[in-house]
Amino acid sequence: MKNRLVSLFLLAAVLALSACGAPGAFSDPSASTPSSSAAAQVNPFVFTRENFPNLDGSTSTVPLAQAIASVLLGETREETSDLFHFSKTTQSYRTLMWGDEDGVDLLIAAEPPEVIWQEKEAQSFQWQMEPFAIDALVFVVNADNPVDSLTTEQIQQIYTGKITNWSQVGGDDLPIIPFQRNEEAGSQTAMNKLVMKGLPMMEAPANYVRGEMGDLIEAVAAYDDSPSAIGYTMYYYANDMNMADGLKILAVDGVVPSGDTIRNGDYPFLNNYYVVCGEQPSEATQVLYDWILSDEGQKLVAHEGYVPVTATEAAK
Repeated sequence: MKNRLVSLFLLAAVLALSACGAPGAFSDPSASTPSSSAAAQVNPFVFTRENFPNLDGSTSTVPLAQAIASVLLGETREETSDLFHFSKTTQSYRTLMWGDEDGVDLLIAAEPPEVIWQEKEAQSFQWQMEPFAIDALVFVVNADNPVDSLTTEQIQQIYTGKITNWSQVGGDDLPIIPFQRNEEAGSQTAMNKLVMKGLPMMEAPANYVRGEMGDLIEAVAAYDDSPSAIGYTMYYYANDMNMADGLKILAVDGVVPSGDTIRNGDYPFLNNYYVVCGEQPSEATQVLYDWILSDEGQKLVAHEGYVPVTATEAAK
């Protein structure tokens, strides 16, 4: 943790120097560029605690939000932790659209479920929305499970209830306990869209459905002191947040999920993270939105272990 914090401050120093001054000072990308060189000096936008946009989003993007605030405000992650409280994927979109007493200015979140698109259309809400990183839906089992890889078809059959024993996919003679996420979770949206593709998932007992990503991972690792369970989560959460202790991330269709196989598209279940704000945001919100998509922002995305959408050397 200490080394990671030191490297983050080094990155902050590099970003600050490239932004013409102290941490938090960034040229406003929306400002027009004067034609004369004398007029080309653009006033930098300075982020402060008072003007920093209120962030919300998915559970798996909380570390990135902490890093963004740390870099732009020149504070430690711990010092910025009071600036935002993420309400998870579906609720964060609703809070942006409907508002609440605190207000939400900008999301860094997974793709919303279909119900959010329907609600957005019903109330004619307009937003700016661009992908800033790529993640993958991965499947995890207890580290003692001898199965290392499944096919897409096998995963579909496990979650429709057609395959019920690990011996059917080359494992031990044990029942398969397939954990799921709640319907409005970002990983559940990804599961339905990327894996099931219209196939109805079997109705799971209530204790097989977990509302928190961390709860699902813990349940798979510890279920009945046996390697019977399987579950799914986002690659960043399981791998870069070191949440997969005691677990094994499975290959799918023979492809092991990694930064390289996600970046080059070889791994089959890929999903974007998005930066989202209203159609007419405040100046600070627009500057932050644009910065996350900029070269400096993409460097930070890569530094934090996410796979940035840009393919530039700076972002690798």
